[in-house]
Amino acid sequence: MDAVELRFAGIGHGSTISEQLRSRRHNRGWSIAHAARRAGLDRATVADLERGNGSVASLDRLLAAVAPNAKRRAPERAYWGQGDKDDRDSRFTPAEFMQTIYNVFGPVDLDPCAHRLSPVIAARRILPDEGGDGLADEWSGRLVFVNPPFSAQLVWLRRAHEQWLAGNVETVLCLVPVRTDSAWFHETLAADADIYFLQGRLRFAAPSGKAQHTPFSLMLVTLGSSLEQRERFGKAVLGMWAKT
Repeated sequence: MDAVELRFAGIGHGSTISEQLRSRRHNRGWSIAHAARRAGLDRATVADLERGNGSVASLDRLLAAVAPNAKRRAPERAYWGQGDKDDRDSRFTPAEFMQTIYNVFGPVDLDPCAHRLSPVIAARRILPDEGGDGLADEWSGRLVFVNPPFSAQLVWLRRAHEQWLAGNVETVLCLVPVRTDSAWFHETLAADADIYFLQGRLRFAAPSGKAQHTPFSLMLVTLGSSLEQRERFGKAVLGMWAKT
């Protein structure tokens, strides 16, 4: 399952298939003996499966009995959803996308939420592993590029907007998932930002070096961009600018 990135939805809670099976059986109020009878297996086989042992054929029979609606979860969603929060937040903007950013908007002066493995080229990088904190440290420069931890997207958008309003930076570009449900986004950010909705999915890389398409749509939130820059970006990247 690990080798082929096989994950199931519709079973139960747990980080492994054995934990999910046990959780599902408990939720249905079944004993091991009852689950064994329903699956046409013996008690020892069911117990083995709930400990992470057993054969694929036995697993298939037990799944049909305790979780008949279980189905395979999309590989990209399983990949982005596995691991701890820090790991899920460490996804790097594709180098080819960044080249378009450089071509259209110019060199990046600051990456406030940088990572040593990120391909983003910036004159200054704020690195958490060196004690840096882009949510507290001073921002400066003409162009700032932000690919924030997606679990704290709104916090970083607020920070970007504050630093731009304060005049500390001239232009800010934030590459984030399309999440527009907050009142602050509609009442404050949307009034000042120009937003480009990307068509298709970018392939972000993880610290392991493996790259996969995002399981969500992306938007480029721009503060202080010029009309010429927006027109050039629209010609270079498939998508559309939001109309205000």
